[in-house]
Amino acid sequence: MAQPKSASRAAGTRKRTRIQREKEEIILEAALDVFSTHGFRGATIDQIADHAGLSKPNLLYYFRTKEAMHRQLLDQLLESWLRPLHEIDAQGDPISEIQSYIGRKLELARDFPRESRLFANEILQGAPRIQEELVELRDLVEEKAQIILNWIRQGKLAKCDPHHLIFSIWSTTQHYADFDAQVTVVLGDAKKTKDRFEDAGRFLSQLYIGGLKP
Repeated sequence: MAQPKSASRAAGTRKRTRIQREKEEIILEAALDVFSTHGFRGATIDQIADHAGLSKPNLLYYFRTKEAMHRQLLDQLLESWLRPLHEIDAQGDPISEIQSYIGRKLELARDFPRESRLFANEILQGAPRIQEELVELRDLVEEKAQIILNWIRQGKLAKCDPHHLIFSIWSTTQHYADFDAQVTVVLGDAKKTKDRFEDAGRFLSQLYIGGLKP
């Protein structure tokens, strides 16, 4: 992936002060809340400023537009969101590599649910702001699909479609972030809700590893 480029106005100065950095973090934290809840189209500068506890002119000093905040959040997200896929090692044990990938994706869903919903909202809108990154994602998926296909040819994994295996891992792990409200209501029981990610990890390991053993 290309290195993220900061879209903030203050970042364009030669040396940002500690206060500038702190204000940017406050604004981006507020923007993440608003975008992940309302989507890009439903979010407004006024909502983000109010959420950040800043005046609109003060916010606009740091970020000229709603697009600038959204762009910076997506850049930060994509860098961390794809790291687990990058870490699949062709030299590793296939079952262990896939099990680890599932675990890392669940950890992201647990620890960064707003970021997951931000990404989901962007995709649902047709990904108008990350087309270039999706092309890079396609290339990365193709690289890892080839690794999985090689494992299958070597008899180390059961026969399956590598692309759809990756898609299914995305959908089953990110479900716990994107549909967390549904998951918690359906589970109901307080302990089940609290332990949902650990329980999901055990179930998904059983599901995938049982199905992928040659």
